[in-house]
Amino acid sequence: MALQSKMTVYAAIGGVFALMAGIVFFTSDNVDLEQVKIELTNVELREINLENNQAKLDVTFLIKNPSDTTLAVSTIDYQLYGNGVSLGSGLYSTADIAMPGRAAIYSGAEVPLKNMFILSKSDVNSEIYEDIINDKITSFTAEGIIITQTSWSESEKEFKTGY
Repeated sequence: MALQSKMTVYAAIGGVFALMAGIVFFTSDNVDLEQVKIELTNVELREINLENNQAKLDVTFLIKNPSDTTLAVSTIDYQLYGNGVSLGSGLYSTADIAMPGRAAIYSGAEVPLKNMFILSKSDVNSEIYEDIINDKITSFTAEGIIITQTSWSESEKEFKTGY
């Protein structure tokens, strides 16, 4: 009877390892997550704070999901440029929100995600700051990393986009 009990325990442990290997195998394929496309669609002046010499910009990214998998965007870490001049870095993050609370991006969907970018006059030269607040910037570009997730896996993808 003792031998049969040991065999049952060994079989259970082997089954757990097989289950774990199966989970790792099926969740390590991030091809669907890497298909995500990101476009910078709009940068708009929202507010000017003359006391602090700051301008708040609304930065809008359009996220496209051509894959068959529903995903969510955890983080967009980006560097923003106006007329080729660096304006600084920005971060869109929903990492502190549970997956069910994030915007689901279904197969074939296009979802705009907005982020507030704060530009301080002390961070850039005064000419580019004046061009921003006077709406004289003709082109914006963003480059960085987008992190997409499903309930089982996560993928990072570098991007560069502009208009």
